[in-house]
Amino acid sequence: MKKPSAAPERTLEVLQQFRLIFGAMRQHFREVEARCGLPGAQMWVLQEVQRQPGIGVSELAGLMGIHQSTCSLMVDRLVALGCLERKAMHRDRRRVGLCLAAQGEAAIEALPGPAEGVLPAALSSLPEVALKTLQINLDELIRHIPGKNEAFARTPLAEIVQSDMKG
Repeated sequence: MKKPSAAPERTLEVLQQFRLIFGAMRQHFREVEARCGLPGAQMWVLQEVQRQPGIGVSELAGLMGIHQSTCSLMVDRLVALGCLERKAMHRDRRRVGLCLAAQGEAAIEALPGPAEGVLPAALSSLPEVALKTLQINLDELIRHIPGKNEAFARTPLAEIVQSDMKG
């Protein structure tokens, strides 16, 4: 027996909430790129390096919840742009850490808000019980989405939103 579906009005209201969230993310990442000259995902890398000078690429990828190869590509690009520097660490010369370069510091100073985006910032401000409830409900929603691509779970929001802006 098929479960009764949600009322069309409620479905539309929730859809509009998703539109509002997506629109806010899009607007934020456009402003980040306009002010800083770099995409939001790259700015997030810079912000995390600023917070933890000497961080390695593996640690950085874990902190951002992205694949290490994705992180490595962003780091390579930021090094080439003069935003990041790779430096041998004092205690273990074999270990290379990341530090902000002058271009990276200038970009960070221009940030209009959190580099990781408005959604992660908003989620981190929720009480634990609300966040857990949201997680449970989103898991249920995702279960009903055909053709979902799990790779998106490890892709920075800025890259997902940005690819939409270019299309």
